Amino acid sequence: MMINHKVERRIDLVYGGGSVGLMGLVSQAVHDGGRHVLGVIPRTLMPREIIGETIGEVRAVSDMHQRKAEMARQADAFIALPGGYGTLEELLEVITWAQLGIHRKPVGLLNVEGYYNSLLSFIDKAVDEGFISPTARGIIVSAPTPKQLVIQLEEYVPEHDEITSKLIWEEVERLNYVPESGVTTIPLT
Repeated sequence: MMINHKVERRIDLVYGGGSVGLMGLVSQAVHDGGRHVLGVIPRTLMPREIIGETIGEVRAVSDMHQRKAEMARQADAFIALPGGYGTLEELLEVITWAQLGIHRKPVGLLNVEGYYNSLLSFIDKAVDEGFISPTARGIIVSAPTPKQLVIQLEEYVPEHDEITSKLIWEEVERLNYVPESGVTTIPLT
């Protein structure tokens, strides 16, 4: 199983911070196996997602945007287990970030019993129709077993198209957003 493979390979876990559901089980097993577990959770979700003792290190943040940003900063790769809307939203965001060159980390799908086959078919159709470039399709790696997926993630070499490779995301930090006005300004320095 994924958990044993993570522990054997000395892989730590960064995840959404809850102690319930599939990720609650994974985080407990990784922690019990002696690996570092970092849960990043919005304060609002803590009463709903954390039951009993916390597992490993828990970092409370103010909202979902901070959660995803912190998880992305701390992770070396992204793995989506079978899940629902939240999993899909976070998965598509890290894929988009890779496409835009915000990160160069591998994105993997643990495609247990073909769980993600329909999503992969949708993405392949988008490539065929010209909505997603073949290079961007290569962002996603998929495997039916944890062992195969980890090997593919370790072998992953990011490719970016000509436009993405020229983007410099540090420039975004120069933008100032003024919440009251809803206006973004660029300081002239």
